Amino acid sequence: MINRELLNPRSIVIVGASNDIRKPGGKILKNIIDHGYRGQLYVIHPKASEVQGVKSYSDTDSLPQTDLAILAIPASMCPEIVKELATTKQTRAFIIISAGFSEENAAGASLEHEIVAILNETGSCLIGPNCIGVITTSYAGCFTLPIPKLDPKGVDFISGSGATAVYVMESAIPNGLTFSTVFSVGNSAQLGVEDILEYLDESFDPETSSRVKLLYLESIRKPDKLLRHASSLIRKGCRIAAIKSGSSEAGSRAASSHTGALASPDTAVDALFKKAGIVRCYSRSELTTVGALFMHNKLEGNRLAIITHAGGPAVMLTDVLSDGGLEVPLISGKPAEQLLIRLHPGSSVANPIDVLATGGVEQLDAAIECVDKELDNIDGMCIIFGSPGLFSVEPVYKLIDEKMKTCRKPIYPILPSTVNASEEIGFFLARGRINFPDEVLFGQALVKSRQAPEPSLASSNLQTSAHQKIRKLIDQFSDGYLAPDQVQKLLDAAGITRIPERVVNTFEEAVSSALSLGFPVVMKVVGPVHKTEVGGVLLNLANHEDVVNALNRLMSIDGSTGVLLQPMLKGRELFVGAKRETPFGHLIMIGLGGIFIEILKDVQAGLAPLSRSDISLMINNLKSKKLLDGVRGQQYIAIEKWIDLIIGVSDLVVSAPEIAEMDLNPVMGLTDKVVAVDARIRIEK
Repeated sequence: MINRELLNPRSIVIVGASNDIRKPGGKILKNIIDHGYRGQLYVIHPKASEVQGVKSYSDTDSLPQTDLAILAIPASMCPEIVKELATTKQTRAFIIISAGFSEENAAGASLEHEIVAILNETGSCLIGPNCIGVITTSYAGCFTLPIPKLDPKGVDFISGSGATAVYVMESAIPNGLTFSTVFSVGNSAQLGVEDILEYLDESFDPETSSRVKLLYLESIRKPDKLLRHASSLIRKGCRIAAIKSGSSEAGSRAASSHTGALASPDTAVDALFKKAGIVRCYSRSELTTVGALFMHNKLEGNRLAIITHAGGPAVMLTDVLSDGGLEVPLISGKPAEQLLIRLHPGSSVANPIDVLATGGVEQLDAAIECVDKELDNIDGMCIIFGSPGLFSVEPVYKLIDEKMKTCRKPIYPILPSTVNASEEIGFFLARGRINFPDEVLFGQALVKSRQAPEPSLASSNLQTSAHQKIRKLIDQFSDGYLAPDQVQKLLDAAGITRIPERVVNTFEEAVSSALSLGFPVVMKVVGPVHKTEVGGVLLNLANHEDVVNALNRLMSIDGSTGVLLQPMLKGRELFVGAKRETPFGHLIMIGLGGIFIEILKDVQAGLAPLSRSDISLMINNLKSKKLLDGVRGQQYIAIEKWIDLIIGVSDLVVSAPEIAEMDLNPVMGLTDKVVAVDARIRIEK
């Protein structure tokens, strides 16, 4: 667990410090000195009595008690030093930047395990190994540059990659983004991204803690912990954005179900982030832009005014916002007429509000005041103001800073002239402001942040008796695909509405079942996994003769063990599936059936358990959603009944985690009901 000794140590020892600042040990010491660490600073060096002006000790024996040790020595030497410091000097926090551990070979992994065992036994915490270090408002314990501006209310940044941490900070610093903490967790031998997030959640103080968290993950080892603490922080008023790299990993391993073919670890990451309320990003610039947006006042509503002196960027921003579901409303009427009088001839107030290249402080002030006080159909404003290099725009940037303090509507500054107006932008950032130099990146970040759902609070809806019935059935079943009667029992236990059906082997059973179910009927081969590929599904069988002929044909298919009969239903084909995606749990996937899943892959995914609101959002995000509403004379379906069925699937896999894959395909949607027509379940205990 993160402790005080790591975050705010009273004393630090650098093991492996050097006078050569081109070496990691030398650079760490220099960074700590240069950035004003106020505690006791020590060095262990076998020969030097002093390193960079800091007293050096030849070994641990004479070293005073020390809170934090930062190790920049060969991996093979680390376990002994860790043991000495943890047991004799009560050192309770360690940062090991050295490489040569589990990332390299089995011998390195053994060293790593040895160190963790020592630290767990002594109640100490470890960051690393194989990392760049830790930066807090107390000390800059890393061997890299740049060191960002530190502010307790700045961003908390946790990275699984040291190099990426550096590049993210390089992307963020020029735009004015400040940091509260930076954790590079390296191999995460003891503490990973999820554990740091846990600490930030459990120690959160609404008065003093940062409300913005940025994450870079190369793996998600503890998805339950990530979900629990990310969603908790967001419910406390924080906002979180994250990159999860490795999205190209094949979900494309061989799968015997539609869900298995469509699902992948990256689909599970998407679903996890949505369930937690995390905004997913795909590049460093996108991550830092979203982080910068989170540091501004939140936009309440979706209507924006764009105030600019440059038409092109305003048009591009308008396109991005409009395509993303935000509004750039027309400005008209008396306020528009009065504003136009205060601007230069040729200006436009329709929205974007163009004050022209000749517009300055007076014109910009008039536009901002009008938007803030006169326009009820505007919720916030984006100000695009650069420089052609003819004169200083510092007075304009000073005005923007002042208006950001006094206006009731949020202002987002887009200052693109990072060369022509570099000094003026520096003046703006020095006042504690953050700049968005690219209007399109800003617009995309705003759209993405607005689309992030609230954290889900879903839990299973099953009664205890239903759960117990499912468990009893699962305990009876063997691994592999379940027989039709076993599938029926599971669906019934979970309350999943299904079509009536009979499994038959003889002509007498087939005819009797068809009469009982009512003509026309559907007959399907039992045995082969992929029925349609072997011609094992026959539709619209209207009489006795059809049934007899169909039975002959289906029983002759290789692998056939019987024939399943169902009444013929006509409606909208839907799809619901589930797949266990370790370590995330079960992915529930939904969509329209037929071509929409086979070719267009119009599906939405969520992690079980799902709530009704989770499922409603998934359905609304389907590209083909309008077909469900009965567009252009099409038959609408009973959406609430479909939600009921999906809830049943979610509850079933929560009660029966042994379900590896499950397909309900098709599910037939009608105006008064939604029923599972064909179901396939594979158990893997």
